[in-house]
Amino acid sequence: MLRIEYAYWLCGIFLGVCALIEARRRRVLQAAFWGILSLCFIGGDIVESAFNAGDKFLAQTVGAAVVALAILAGSGRLKRHPEFACDSDVRRISASKLGNKLFLPALLIPIGTLILALTQPWLHIGDAALFDSHQATLTALAVACVIALFAAMSLTRSNLAAAGTETARLLDALSWAAVLPMLLATLGGVFAATGVGDAVGHLSAMAIPADSRVACVLAYALGMVAFTVIMGNAFAAFPVMTAGIGLPLLVVHHHANPAALGALGMLSGYCGTLLTPMAANFNVVPAALLELRDPNGVIKAQWQTAAWVFQANIILMYFLAFR
Repeated sequence: MLRIEYAYWLCGIFLGVCALIEARRRRVLQAAFWGILSLCFIGGDIVESAFNAGDKFLAQTVGAAVVALAILAGSGRLKRHPEFACDSDVRRISASKLGNKLFLPALLIPIGTLILALTQPWLHIGDAALFDSHQATLTALAVACVIALFAAMSLTRSNLAAAGTETARLLDALSWAAVLPMLLATLGGVFAATGVGDAVGHLSAMAIPADSRVACVLAYALGMVAFTVIMGNAFAAFPVMTAGIGLPLLVVHHHANPAALGALGMLSGYCGTLLTPMAANFNVVPAALLELRDPNGVIKAQWQTAAWVFQANIILMYFLAFR
């Protein structure tokens, strides 16, 4: 059976390769950053097992590692490795030869994930299911990424060493912003565990008419956008708004379909992602990589799209989540 842990181990291996590449370049801080993150990915199961057994030492060690990552990122010394003109020219020539075929491996990721997720109930090896039903979608995403990796290697006639080198180059370009989605998603879980969602629910019950389906839908969708703008990631906003408004008002009180509501709620949050510089890895880092004169140029180019998608999303949520 394919488990999501295998994907985490694979990510840890790639991060470890990046750390080794940075170490060979004598970039100690960058090597330490990706090396620590690699160990967190690879050793996650061991830490969880030890914590469940009552041993908190490893969990505290991981906490110290996260603090170390924050210190390294905040030092301002995780700078990009200078790119040689010859390397850039080689990639440009290769891209011009392949043309739009370069998009095929990227398209395999969503298409492969969808196909594998939908067909996973029928994917068996003997009597054993191929995917863990509790993590079927994430596992399907991981498998689709591996398929896309080998497709890209076949298309460009490269090998795993080149894949590791290019991974290191892209991570070097993104720097610490590459870990923002994970950290912000964890922040959302922390907020939910500390009762922020309940507080939002109490305030919402006082401010909006709970018997009005339209008002509850608007509050949930607007809340997802607002919290995403503040926290920079829809994954951070989702547990807070769903615990505060989605579950008690829309699912329990108005009998909304949880799956449809959750999917459309996340899409509302993604509209907020397009509007905030807090989503640094989406809106700030690309502006820096493209050397735009306006650091908010990406946001200014996409805010109208976010507005139209958000309006359509509210309509879909109202008519599809309550069928």
